[in-house]
Amino acid sequence: MSETARVPTPPIDRTQCHDPRVSIVVITRNRASDLLRSLKRLTALESRPRVVVVDNGSTDGTVAAVRRAFPEVDVIALARNRGAAARNVGVATVTTPYVAFADDDSWWAPGSLPRAADLLDRHSRLALVNAHIRVNEDEHDDPTCLEMAKSPLPLAPGQPGHALLSYIACAVVMRRAAFLEVGGYRDELLVGGEEEILGWDLAAAGWQMSYVPELVAYHHPSPARDARDRRATGIRNTLWTTWLRRPLRPACRRTWRLLRSLPRDRVSARGLADAIAGLPRILSHRRVNPPHVEWMRQLLDAQQERSHARR
Repeated sequence: MSETARVPTPPIDRTQCHDPRVSIVVITRNRASDLLRSLKRLTALESRPRVVVVDNGSTDGTVAAVRRAFPEVDVIALARNRGAAARNVGVATVTTPYVAFADDDSWWAPGSLPRAADLLDRHSRLALVNAHIRVNEDEHDDPTCLEMAKSPLPLAPGQPGHALLSYIACAVVMRRAAFLEVGGYRDELLVGGEEEILGWDLAAAGWQMSYVPELVAYHHPSPARDARDRRATGIRNTLWTTWLRRPLRPACRRTWRLLRSLPRDRVSARGLADAIAGLPRILSHRRVNPPHVEWMRQLLDAQQERSHARR
């Protein structure tokens, strides 16, 4: 055996790996086993980010399970389900300049968070970077990421990756100051398409957003997901977001296209009923996107129409 071979590899000194630029905020509700799996990966990252879990009123023992298994993770237990707006609580708790978000069934690849922070350090008007998502055990590409790679939106000078107007909440690193500037997530949207209006508001405030496929996150969609509930919420939120921000004619066109595309079933009926019930309150908060944001949205609408025509 050589002299070199007899020298043991020194253990990683994790105190020297801490990157103080990024914290991780995870929201969860009644999915303790999924969350524990994700936290195992997140707490093993060599950059040692602070991890904050915000629990949306779970009744399955999630809070106690996390505190027992991961005492180094900060847990905030909410008394009620605030959906995506629980992330606002997590962001208010951390002090790092950047916040990485994960869901209870997603996690970040080693090295991606420091690389994301490097990009945000270099580009002061970049509000967020969206990672490439690998799905399930076979690690197939998330189809939304493939669409992001085809974005028709023009890049600002020096902007990395592909320009965005929205993003995927479980695979994004966001500039905390930008998040706070636009007010974070809306309580009434819960979870399901809640990102779109926040993306529009960031763009309205002059921030840039990028899909950067060199960054990687993993997503193993929880078997506990209620697909029907998520679809109904998505229908409602698409309509609410449209009427909160789109000008009248584009709002009517988007509403008509959505109505034509929906399956004629109880889930669609529930989503539409919920949207109509809340519409008076939504319209009282209506604030139309500025022209440059509407122009970007129209570029994306045209891309989607071309894509549908090819199918």
